[in-house]
Amino acid sequence: MSHQPPQVETHSLSVLSLNVESIELNDQKFAQLCRDNRDLRLELTSKGELIIMPPTGSKTGLRNAKIIHRLTDWSERDGTGVTFDSSTGFTLADGSKRSPGAAWVRRDRWEALTKKEQEGFAPIAPDFIIELWSPSDSWNLLQQKMLDYLNNGVRLAWLIDPEQRRVLIYRPDQLVETLENPSMVSADALLPGFSFDLQEIF
Repeated sequence: MSHQPPQVETHSLSVLSLNVESIELNDQKFAQLCRDNRDLRLELTSKGELIIMPPTGSKTGLRNAKIIHRLTDWSERDGTGVTFDSSTGFTLADGSKRSPGAAWVRRDRWEALTKKEQEGFAPIAPDFIIELWSPSDSWNLLQQKMLDYLNNGVRLAWLIDPEQRRVLIYRPDQLVETLENPSMVSADALLPGFSFDLQEIF
């Protein structure tokens, strides 16, 4: 177990980044852009950069489905929060719009939002998120994205790399914890009782 994230870019890069700050891509325009390009995964950074990601491959989709299923199953039994899949966008405090692979929000925080806020890119940072690396992702950009999550209020974040069989765990005001070839990862104490068997996706 290490507490320092790897610094070297080892994976392929097929993500595009466009500076759209000058066209003032507001909430309505961004939502319309997403509707017009449903085959793409779009995110907007706090710096006005539009991140364009291709759809994930079938194997990544299968892995992510297992993660979401396990998190949803635990969440429904626990009852204290709600789970969201990878197509869900959140508006963070810095104005960025992000779509984590899986997310969990405490029920009281979610229900404090208006119906209109819940229907759009909800202005809330998830309490817990999971990102799953896929061959179309940049490892370095994903690491930066995890730090952005923490800076905007996410309390626990996992970055899972099934190819290298490792998990990076991000917590506020703590060094990144790296697990090499773990069999299980636990979200205690934020999500008491939730753990994920990594052998399902490794």
